[in-house]
Amino acid sequence: MAGGVAFECDLDGLYRANLEAGLASQILLRISEFGARSLADLDKRGARIDWSQWLPRGIPVVVKASCKRSRIYHSGAAEERVLKHLSEQLEPSESDATPVLVRVRIDDNRCQISLDSSGEPLHRRGWRLQSGKAPLREDLARALLLASGWDRRSPLIDPMMGSGTILIEAAAMARGLAPGRMRTFAIEKFGIHDPQRLVAIRDSAAQRALSDLPFKLFGSDRDAGALEATSANAERAGVIEDLQLRRSSLSGCLDDLEGDAVHALVTNPPYGKRLGNADELITLYQVLGKIVGQLTATSCVAVAANDRRLALRSGLKLKTGFSADSGGSRIRALVRV
Repeated sequence: MAGGVAFECDLDGLYRANLEAGLASQILLRISEFGARSLADLDKRGARIDWSQWLPRGIPVVVKASCKRSRIYHSGAAEERVLKHLSEQLEPSESDATPVLVRVRIDDNRCQISLDSSGEPLHRRGWRLQSGKAPLREDLARALLLASGWDRRSPLIDPMMGSGTILIEAAAMARGLAPGRMRTFAIEKFGIHDPQRLVAIRDSAAQRALSDLPFKLFGSDRDAGALEATSANAERAGVIEDLQLRRSSLSGCLDDLEGDAVHALVTNPPYGKRLGNADELITLYQVLGKIVGQLTATSCVAVAANDRRLALRSGLKLKTGFSADSGGSRIRALVRV
């Protein structure tokens, strides 16, 4: 499917997917699929779904539908049909509790009905309570680290760390910590939920992780608030001991570090929306290029950039690893060639 990956698994696999998928936004549990060329088809076939098999009575729910390339084109009408049958079976409550999301996707006259087993988007790991200006999402930070080619076994630096998202994700990756270890999931409200199985899955993931790293991940930023935010977030994430943080200008980020101490540089520099002066941005990238020049020729480098042409002012040879939406802006992961 576009924008997603379909797979089959048992309940344990569904738990693991939510707990350990570092790049996914949500894990949907497909409960029904059928052809639907009219609202009458949707009404008739949707009525056959046994909702009690999946959800307990009285649980709050919300239905969201999308329609593309289909004779059913009114998403609101599709939502009403599905909610009608669900309500007749489960009598959902209207409490203030976060509702379970039912996804209805009608594409090319085929209807897929799924339950969102994740709840809040999975990039919300639970440790980032303090953030700087326009922070990189946790999943995009992980994707940037993966695109960089960093081996997870050697020191890395983020010289513009902001709230520390890249560093904290890097520490979690290197130690094998489950991305969702600090949060709950919507599946815990489902009728199929087995609390003991989820505890066992969480314990198993925790036992596989390293207790600490044999090297440091270095972070710096010229803003004192960034140092405070990164420290607080890293403490919550349980990786503060893996980091070496300090307040520093970009040009001084490698001071007091041996020339071969850093094997990778991964960072999310300010975009134009955060630093409006174009000359300042050009200077920043030029300094970044000089910093990279002090690393070994084989060091991994990845930069999240809103403007590829501006990033190339660094003098670095960069190629696009991937592009994605971030906070309303399109960013590119530019990696060293």
